[in-house]
Amino acid sequence: MGSVNPHEPLVLGIETSCDETGVGIVRGHTLLADAVASSVDEHARFGGVVPEVASRAHLEAMVPMIERACETAGVRPYDVDAIAVTSGPGLAGALLVGVAAAKALAIGLGKPIYGVNHLAAHVAVDQLEHGALPEPCLALLVSGGHSSLLRVEDVTSGVDPLGSTIDDAAGEAFDKVARLLGLPFPGGPYIDRAAREGQVTIDFPRGLTSRRDLERHRFDFSFSGLKTAVARWVETQQRDGGAIDVSDVAASFQEAVCDVLVRKALDAAGDQGIEDVLIGGGVAANSRLRSMATERAESKGIRVRVPRPALCTDNGAMVAALGTELVARGRAPSALDLPADSSQPLTEVVA
Repeated sequence: MGSVNPHEPLVLGIETSCDETGVGIVRGHTLLADAVASSVDEHARFGGVVPEVASRAHLEAMVPMIERACETAGVRPYDVDAIAVTSGPGLAGALLVGVAAAKALAIGLGKPIYGVNHLAAHVAVDQLEHGALPEPCLALLVSGGHSSLLRVEDVTSGVDPLGSTIDDAAGEAFDKVARLLGLPFPGGPYIDRAAREGQVTIDFPRGLTSRRDLERHRFDFSFSGLKTAVARWVETQQRDGGAIDVSDVAASFQEAVCDVLVRKALDAAGDQGIEDVLIGGGVAANSRLRSMATERAESKGIRVRVPRPALCTDNGAMVAALGTELVARGRAPSALDLPADSSQPLTEVVA
């Protein structure tokens, strides 16, 4: 934690877009508290997030997380300058819990409220670790629901989408392949762990990288075909009585995903004339993605910024980080009747 400037905005952020109940408190670019309660164990037996279960878990965790964050930061709720909350995109019911809690706080404390875009918050959180964002920068956001390439001129006023997933996002593919390999949910950390013990022995396909695909989908992503290729490979091995080395399959699958993500991100940076690439979202915690991006970018003279793993997954700190930027730059707050928008577009940073 760096030095704290008492004149910078103090913002409390609430994140409930999926299965983490996050409450963060940030002053300027300094993280004061990041309280997170995850309901992942409740979803694991279903092999994926159950929206109703997530919503109930947010209801139960909200007040304890707010209390924990305030205690950790050494502040009282009415000390904050504003409340920021994820208004979308995400699971509708889960978002409603967070937005309702934020409205109650804003009304009770007499503070402005900012309903912010979940994906823009994933960009803003890097400032808590590496300082102010370069303008412009190229953001690669990779999670269970999103694989996106964005040109970011000013994270508080909008971003320019360059490409996105057209079917399964990278994180979703990790979960589905993990299930195929008998690994627990969520799949990302377990595949990463298994891959460290394996070798890249299988040449799985790289989606949307052929010459014809690049003409129409140069900066878009597709991982559905890769997921299917892994499933067919496993089925063939089982049918023929062959051995399945889970670590090798995990390493080969992970290499294919990371290769496509890094290749397209660096291509987009070169096309846009951008020298700084930021990687965010839950999949940004993957060790191979982080190392591959850094190695390949260095050879092209491109700088890579990736927050520490705890700030890559969903958390309240990222929402508070974007909130402090909005307050500092004098952006207008949201109305108290702001909606929870499960399909909030990337171009809308504030609801």
